[in-house]
Amino acid sequence: MSMDFKRKLPIPQEIKKQYPVTEELAKIKAQRDADIKAVFRGESDKFLLIIGPCSADNPDAVMEYMSRLKRVADEVSDKILVIPRVYTNKPRTTGDGYKGMLHQPNPESQPDMLKGVIAIRDLHLQALSNFGFTCADEMLYPENYRYLSDLLGYVAIGARSVENQQHRLVSSGISIPVGMKNPTSGDLTVMMNSIMAAQHSHTYLYRGWEVVSSGNDCAHAILRGYMDFAGRNISNYHYEDIAHLAELYGEYNLQNPAVIIDANHANSSKKYLEQIRISKDVVYSRNHNSDIRHLVKGIMIESYIEDGAQKIGEHIYGKSITDPCLGWEKTKNLIYKIADTLE
Repeated sequence: MSMDFKRKLPIPQEIKKQYPVTEELAKIKAQRDADIKAVFRGESDKFLLIIGPCSADNPDAVMEYMSRLKRVADEVSDKILVIPRVYTNKPRTTGDGYKGMLHQPNPESQPDMLKGVIAIRDLHLQALSNFGFTCADEMLYPENYRYLSDLLGYVAIGARSVENQQHRLVSSGISIPVGMKNPTSGDLTVMMNSIMAAQHSHTYLYRGWEVVSSGNDCAHAILRGYMDFAGRNISNYHYEDIAHLAELYGEYNLQNPAVIIDANHANSSKKYLEQIRISKDVVYSRNHNSDIRHLVKGIMIESYIEDGAQKIGEHIYGKSITDPCLGWEKTKNLIYKIADTLE
């Protein structure tokens, strides 16, 4: 077997020229970057809500969701800073299945990476230009980060990527907060080592360049639960889990200790309705311990227009084609509840 080099894709600079960020939009992003980093640096007491679909599959539905989210985000902006999830590439455990908009702008068509690169940039650009949102995306492929580097507000490193050297080194050269998930095994030392690597400077190879990074002081932890030796989902969002993470941070002597709690995945055993209870539990823990309050900077929630998930080809507007998500009414009520109970 061999690789078939199908075509040379445009470099990020070329795509950015085709879909440019105006000076006005660049100012909005710069302010958003400052606001988000202020939370991780302890300069702001706002609570981060990284929320949105498991995967951004349908641009119209994502923009409809975004318009609803914008209205609620403005209402709770005194306490909560909303970062929409616009996840455009998806890790697949076996390599099979929908890999996200980057691969398939149309989930029912064959992969087209050129159309995909354009589609994901256009989607993030719409979020910024229409709603003033800089969004979160997962950095599944470090070499593709530059296609979105002038648009993103937050980057997540997934549980399957967190031990990878290239993800760690590229994260050290990113100028926005990067969240490192605990691996699927649950070994927190892997996650902590990843944060340490991202916070340090490095020299490495990136897109054909020798790069020197300065380190990312806002690299931080994401607790998403894990799977034990018997294949059971084990949660790690509880009071004791966060307290243990605080101790680990003390041992590692890292900058700006912080954690985002992922309310879905193994923490909820992918039972999406559990995200409501888990989010309330995290806020309760935060309210009752000052150390936990300073450490927990926010929650990550998978949410869309319709409850649950569907198979590709069912065409239910605003319903996830990957992991099941909270529908809009439940999402809206949960955001208001979080805002009301935050101390």
